[in-house]
Amino acid sequence: MKQDAEPPEATEPPEPSEPSQPEQAKVEDAVEAAPASSRSRRRLTWGLLVPVVMGAAGLMFAMSFQAAQGRDLRADRDLPQLIMEGDARVAEKASALDGLQKEVEALTRTNAPTDDHLSSLTRAADELAAPAATTKVRGAALEVTLDDAKRTADSLPDGFTADDIVVHQQDVQGVVNALWASGAEAMMIQDQRVISTSAVRCVGNTLILQGRVYAPPYRITAIGDIDRMERGLDADPSVTIYKQYVDAVGLGYGLHTIGSIEFPAYSGSVDFQYASPIR
Repeated sequence: MKQDAEPPEATEPPEPSEPSQPEQAKVEDAVEAAPASSRSRRRLTWGLLVPVVMGAAGLMFAMSFQAAQGRDLRADRDLPQLIMEGDARVAEKASALDGLQKEVEALTRTNAPTDDHLSSLTRAADELAAPAATTKVRGAALEVTLDDAKRTADSLPDGFTADDIVVHQQDVQGVVNALWASGAEAMMIQDQRVISTSAVRCVGNTLILQGRVYAPPYRITAIGDIDRMERGLDADPSVTIYKQYVDAVGLGYGLHTIGSIEFPAYSGSVDFQYASPIR
């Protein structure tokens, strides 16, 4: 028979040997050196960043001071007040321009008889005065009034929005174009004389015309053949669409005749800013 083998004798694991003194010293030196190197790198990084940050902050302060010029950049802006102030400045400049134009006209009349060249220019200007609207005009007129609807957005029928109850730029321009196409000889919008190239712009529910700001209702008045201008308004597609909204949501539309009215001369610019005439 095969005899059973005896199990091997158990042996204890060897105890770890302690490092020698030179090796221990090397380990301790490495542990101490690592944090010191890390601290050195951090000090170098902050030493470089601090001047850069301080320089950028100083530049920002200098730019803010230059832009502010002693004013508060964060002061609340009263937009309506700014618009009214700008409107007043434009009206003041327009009044000064009218005065200078009258002064030029007076000097021209005084010196024209003794200056052949000036006399020739004066005659040419007189011939172009009516088309350029630089003279006063009097006659019977037709006045169209456009106004916002007197209702709130939440009272509108289904399918309509708040945008449908205010007068827009295209509404004013549609009436203006229809009157010009119907033979209007002269035109006023609000209190300003306009010509065929006058720009009508709306921002929100305000009208900007030649630097002046107006709120509804908007009045467009034209001197010319009353019957012809009325027929032109009735036949114009843009005006017809506007009248449909008058019935649907209550936009304002008024039309009446004026027996006799005088328009002042046009005092705005006659130069093209965004186009050139074809020669």
